[in-house]
Amino acid sequence: MAKVVVTGGSGMLGRWVVKHFVEQQYEVVNVDTVRPQEWLCPTIVADLTNLGEVYQALAGADAVVHLAAIPAAHIRTSEVTFENNVMSTYNILEAAAGLGIRKAVIASSESSYGIVFAVNRFGPSYVPVDEDHPQLPQDSYGLSKVVNEQTADMFHRRTGMQVVSLRIGNVIPPERYEQFPSFIHNSAERDRILWSYVDTRDIAEACQLAIEKDGLGSVAINLAADDTSMAIPSRQLLAEQFPEVAEFREPLNGFESLLSNKKAKQLLGWQPKHAWRNYAPEA
Repeated sequence: MAKVVVTGGSGMLGRWVVKHFVEQQYEVVNVDTVRPQEWLCPTIVADLTNLGEVYQALAGADAVVHLAAIPAAHIRTSEVTFENNVMSTYNILEAAAGLGIRKAVIASSESSYGIVFAVNRFGPSYVPVDEDHPQLPQDSYGLSKVVNEQTADMFHRRTGMQVVSLRIGNVIPPERYEQFPSFIHNSAERDRILWSYVDTRDIAEACQLAIEKDGLGSVAINLAADDTSMAIPSRQLLAEQFPEVAEFREPLNGFESLLSNKKAKQLLGWQPKHAWRNYAPEA
């Protein structure tokens, strides 16, 4: 039975990832700064900015899923956010390399494209936004994700370790679908995230697929549901909030996601299974 260490496994997303790997019969260890509300597997409380603690936390693992981070801009000061997210990711990959761990998944973000937390608002260069879209962050959180992806590239070049950087859209746990009717008819809501979302259970499955797949090298992959989080057609959303966008690389005849998930489907065989329209009535 393979052993997987999940960092941040006590958090909103992490607990679903831990639960999924446990259900798939993996040996799982959660590493976090706090203990989880629900005990699903052994938990190690550790400071991931301390390399020695990271080595001990990863000892004996076959793979690591690194989710632990300050999860958005403006939660902590900019320099604390950057230092924590960059150093914890570096330490995870450094320890994994030193311990001979050959596969890692790290949580990147749609925020790396820069639109989400931009001080000077701007829209996408084209839609749907794929992994080749320019990454133009104006904040330390988005910048930390860009740096982490380059750190992953460096470790792959140096050691051959497979590192999958998942650029995750707006994370939605199942209980949050009840909130959707409050915003789905207002295009000004959630425009900075291009109205994206992705279910925690679908993210968890993507993490498993990324661990089990071979030959990926170091690669960045978007994760988003197939549709937007809105009851307004995608072209209308863009016309109302980002009218300057003129390049459409897909037809967009309905409610299609504006964060492309094609690469996840092609490389991982991933298919999002949970859509908000199946859980929340339209207001």
